[in-house]
Amino acid sequence: MIKLIATDIDGTILKDDFTFSDGVKKCIKTLKENGIHVIIATGRMYSSTKIISNELGLEEPVISYQGALVKNTVGDEEVIYQKNVDVKTAKEIIAWAKENNIHINLYDKDILYVENDDYIVQRYSNERYTKYQIKPFDELELTQIHKLLAIDFNNPDKVTQWKNEMSAKYPNLHIVKSTPYFCEFSNCDATKGKALNYLCDLWGIKQEEVLCIGDQDNDLELLSAGGVKVAMGNGTQNLKNIADFVTDTVDNDGFVKAVNKFIW
Repeated sequence: MIKLIATDIDGTILKDDFTFSDGVKKCIKTLKENGIHVIIATGRMYSSTKIISNELGLEEPVISYQGALVKNTVGDEEVIYQKNVDVKTAKEIIAWAKENNIHINLYDKDILYVENDDYIVQRYSNERYTKYQIKPFDELELTQIHKLLAIDFNNPDKVTQWKNEMSAKYPNLHIVKSTPYFCEFSNCDATKGKALNYLCDLWGIKQEEVLCIGDQDNDLELLSAGGVKVAMGNGTQNLKNIADFVTDTVDNDGFVKAVNKFIW
């Protein structure tokens, strides 16, 4: 019996226009009423994820920053699990980005920093209702880096090149394309799967009691942690290859259809 569902947000339960369908909202409400845990596992920052969790009426901790930070969204907002990028590595990635004229979002202590107020960060923040601060990175202590995000909205092939190049250079990091335009850098233990496993061990939930669902390559570790692995119809081929079931697309309530198949 499934006791916990771990779901990605963007492209899984949240449509491309950044809205939830009524079907998804009703489905999550029904899951909650039946005592089934719903865990959000996302690359988004905690403050942005908390807003979504609250909108959906969830009270479970959220897995944010690809798994770098697991934190309660109610009460004292306790930090449950945290894995950061070390200062030396963060500085090296920043230097690489500057040398190659690559836009970097830097997340330190759950604050989004950029060095320039440009179209890229404006588009990113507007789509995700996220605030940001403009500050030279060399003025930051970099003591609690949850992740770094390299962005190119125009050339997904270039993002793939970054991912391949930097993965070879930094095998000790978790580097992943979370969308065609995003290359994310985080601690090697900052994955959705490891964060989920930590919560399941904490709560005494077995792997076979967990359904995981996502759409992008940053969900590979998430699905691998589940007893039932579901890829969205709009998901990457890599994710579909490891899935037990490929559901419909996000626009056609693929999440709801997967829940109906495996739970009710």
